[in-house]
Amino acid sequence: MKTLKFLIFIGIISFGFYSFTTLQDEWKVPDKYVNMKNPTNPKEDLAIGKSLYGKHCQSCHGKEGYGDGPKAAEMKGDLGDFSSEEYQNQSDGALFYKTSFGRDDMPEFTKKMPDDEDRWLIVNYMRTLAE
Repeated sequence: MKTLKFLIFIGIISFGFYSFTTLQDEWKVPDKYVNMKNPTNPKEDLAIGKSLYGKHCQSCHGKEGYGDGPKAAEMKGDLGDFSSEEYQNQSDGALFYKTSFGRDDMPEFTKKMPDDEDRWLIVNYMRTLAE
């Protein structure tokens, strides 16, 4: 009987942990942003996007966008891999939303970078990190 109670307890704990991590992984982006068109030319001003990425993103996401920057170990969630197909398949608008508003360990950048164009330039640069 003790074994059965222990197994039920472990099952409940496991289910709770699984549910919590599943909810954290899902990042809902409003349709307004998913369908938003990038107003910048992705081929222009990549040097500015790279510079902004280096200043604001590289410490966590790493130079190549693998999620292996010097501050990555301090973060709780998955920092993503910007070179992955899964990441690159997101719309520009979804990436703009995530870059702008953040979530959990990802800070909101609308105050640090109030100019939308700067955040779009980062999105354009992150596109160059595809494998």
